[in-house]
Amino acid sequence: MVRWGKWNTLRNQIFLGLVLVMYIILALISIFMFDRVSIMLQRNAEKHIQQTAAQASGQLAVLLKQVDMLTTQVATDATVQSLLYSEVQGERISFNTRQSLQQVVRKYEAYITGVRSMELYTADYRSLVPLFDVDSTERVSGGWIGKVNQAQGRLVWLGIDPLDADTVIAMRQVRLMDHSFAHGGYVFVRMERSYFSLSEQAINAEGGPQEKMGLFDQANQSIFSTFDASIQPQRVLNHEGEGIELNGEQYIVIKNRSALTGWSLVMLTPVNYAKEGIPVLRTIIVAAGLAGGLLALVLSFALSTMITRPVLNLIRVMRGAKLGNLKHNDVKPATVELQELHYTYNGLIDYLNELIEVVYQKEIIQSRTELKALQAQINPHFLFNTLEAFYWALEEKGEEELAQTVIAMSDLFRYVIHKSEGDEWVTIEDEFEHAARYLKIMKMRLLDRLLWSIQLDETCRHVPLPKLLVQPLVENAILHGVEQRHGDGMVRLEARPSSSPGCVIITIADNGPGMSSDKLERLHFALKNGRMSSPKGNGVGIANVERRLHLYFGGESKGLNIQSQEGKGATISFEIQDTSEASDIKKEAGA
Repeated sequence: MVRWGKWNTLRNQIFLGLVLVMYIILALISIFMFDRVSIMLQRNAEKHIQQTAAQASGQLAVLLKQVDMLTTQVATDATVQSLLYSEVQGERISFNTRQSLQQVVRKYEAYITGVRSMELYTADYRSLVPLFDVDSTERVSGGWIGKVNQAQGRLVWLGIDPLDADTVIAMRQVRLMDHSFAHGGYVFVRMERSYFSLSEQAINAEGGPQEKMGLFDQANQSIFSTFDASIQPQRVLNHEGEGIELNGEQYIVIKNRSALTGWSLVMLTPVNYAKEGIPVLRTIIVAAGLAGGLLALVLSFALSTMITRPVLNLIRVMRGAKLGNLKHNDVKPATVELQELHYTYNGLIDYLNELIEVVYQKEIIQSRTELKALQAQINPHFLFNTLEAFYWALEEKGEEELAQTVIAMSDLFRYVIHKSEGDEWVTIEDEFEHAARYLKIMKMRLLDRLLWSIQLDETCRHVPLPKLLVQPLVENAILHGVEQRHGDGMVRLEARPSSSPGCVIITIADNGPGMSSDKLERLHFALKNGRMSSPKGNGVGIANVERRLHLYFGGESKGLNIQSQEGKGATISFEIQDTSEASDIKKEAGA
């Protein structure tokens, strides 16, 4: 514990506090930056992947569009339209005409390098081009021909050629435009599979990830693929979700299905690509955090030393100060707060030197002060003895009522004048007894006109309150209530628990003439000013009680609550808090 006390200095506390704050800030900034930048890197990678997939899909759409336009040109060629119409009419075209038709078709084949062959068939599936006789049903299944018929002139991609795995086939009906778009035959095109090998720029951007791409027909047969031999396309095509694990490596899966062909374009991108910049980012942030932490350590030490140096100088001066030899601190610090401490210490030294002189002078006159205090105690003692003599003289003459009044007056003076340590607070029971003595004395003057009742709840007897709070209010009730009434007057004192937890409400009420609303409003205004004027007195009683309530109970006290109606008397009440001193007073009362 002693060893720790040597290190528990202001400089070390400031140093550790600054270092801790700086490290927390650096840690929060590092975590925030790492999170934000890693998300940004991952989003950029995902954006690149999406762009690559969109570029590949766009390139595929361009290739398909070219074939669609080529077959449309063949199907709408005037020669093809004319000859197929002749076939529909039952006129078989000659071999020579078929040769000339083959030349027309070969001319269109030259437009696209990926065309293996283009073929024409009649509506009853007979071959026109090529020249050798072959039925279209021998090339494709009846189900495929049914799909072509349902398409009504649109190009239908059928997938891998069953007779040649290196080609992809597509068909469309020839609609006779000059004859109500009647069915005239079929255009059959065989495309090299290499034609659908998407551009390397769409697969591997410079410096980008090594994506794996595959193009599959409706039967999930591979038209084009860069998948490794170990990757099963069927598993990828049947997988649902954005991620898949293949050969122990995680991939992001992007699948686009062509609405035109029904083919599926699948792209696999290693997950590591989306996070490849994160390890580098982590290393940079850790290095920057270590450098920042070292810098914060050095700066915190220098700053804590600079702050505490003037304080240490002041401590050295204070340790050298001795009673009778109190010296000023001559080293003036630079900061405003420490300058204030410097001036305060020097001022305190001046004050202490003056105080030592004052104490010395007071010791000289202390004996005189004590003598005067003893003499001051003789006067109340003489007053009490005199009242006691009156009491016994009246008792001997049989004036018991007057004797009781004298003894009540003696007790009243003793309650008011007597002072001892802690005498400023009394219990509610003491205060009500004092009020009862005052009422007995006032009954001598008012005789039977004055009646009173005192109701004190048992739980409130020992609750403490400042001395002489109730008697001024009782005096006010007699002065402005009972004396102003024709006939008997009643003063009612009550103390009971309040609805507020831990509070007691004290009420003093009379059945006097009461006050009008204007007079009550003026009374409240006078209480705010702290003094009241009255034709029967100086008016300080109620104002004094109001002020003492606020002084003793502070913001917890609401002050006096005065209620009155003209002809219905007046009621004054106030709440007090059962303070912590209550326990001590209750113990003393019990003793």
